[in-house]
Amino acid sequence: MTLTLSHLRRYAVARSLFKPTSLLRALDTLGFVQADPIRAPARAQDLTLRHRVSGYRAGELQQRYRQLPLEEAFFVNYGFVPRPVHAVLQRREPRTLWSPQQQALAQDVLAYVAEHGVVHPRKVAADLAQGKVRTWFGGSAHASTQLLDGMHYRGLLRVAGREGGTRLYALAPPPPPDQPALETQLEELVRLIITLYAPLPLASFNQLVGYLGQGAAPWKAACRAAAQRVLAQLPQARLDGVNWCWPAGEDPASRRWQVQPRLRLLTPFDPVVWDRRRFELLWGWRYRFEAYLPAPQRQLGYYAMPLLWADQVIGWGNLSLQAGQLQAQLHYVAGHPPADAGYAAALEAELAALDHFLHL
Repeated sequence: MTLTLSHLRRYAVARSLFKPTSLLRALDTLGFVQADPIRAPARAQDLTLRHRVSGYRAGELQQRYRQLPLEEAFFVNYGFVPRPVHAVLQRREPRTLWSPQQQALAQDVLAYVAEHGVVHPRKVAADLAQGKVRTWFGGSAHASTQLLDGMHYRGLLRVAGREGGTRLYALAPPPPPDQPALETQLEELVRLIITLYAPLPLASFNQLVGYLGQGAAPWKAACRAAAQRVLAQLPQARLDGVNWCWPAGEDPASRRWQVQPRLRLLTPFDPVVWDRRRFELLWGWRYRFEAYLPAPQRQLGYYAMPLLWADQVIGWGNLSLQAGQLQAQLHYVAGHPPADAGYAAALEAELAALDHFLHL
């Protein structure tokens, strides 16, 4: 069977939006859930999980985080990963080396965290009084706060939970003593990228490997080498001048990939729509995340949520809460909603599901 864009669209939607299951199983299946602090109308991690977890409610991941075998970490973006993935990321070599002064400050922080268990950055700043530093965007911050972030990235600390959205830190567990070779572990991380975002244009695959490889030169080179070894084992096809790849053992043209005629409002960070290059290739229009643009420059809106109808992204919605009521402004690429007989009922069902998800 000749592979078509229609096959790839159906495959991209069906394999990612699997049948809703338990929270832990969904997290294990995904392998990574991107996090974002914006709530419009909920955080990205919650909006991603609501389509994949039975009965999921906004905030559930944060509420259950301490009981789940998860870690907050930077993978290809910042988010939540299972602990085996985090153990590999702990081996990452940072691109920026600490000065002797920073190393001494880090030792002070480690001793402080070891003594107190779980710590709030504000308490660390008050007790250690390490002064202020200049941030990358021109402001100032407590030196200890910036150091905590760097120690978390280096795998010295873990996020034990959050208080009002602020990370609470604890000592990170030591890596398992019997870990496989780093080369083998990096290949697994590359396969996770493919599993999460397939089918991927080759250019997007290389970009994601670049994100994974952010670090010192040896780490970066090891990630690239692992990607080349994995890529050599992946099925690939060239379609309309674009090279695509996907996990071994899967056939995008297979009839097993079935998509129900259902409407879904997706977070801009959902795996189905995250890669803007792939989005435009599959759905034929340009979607962008505009929350950080000045309002006059926005064309879609502050937090435009792609509107997925079956396997077609037909537009976007801007959602807000006003006086405890969910308000939805929907926009369609075609200028009008689909003429399908079941569309109006599907829209009503999706908005009702959002009400339940948001505890309204």
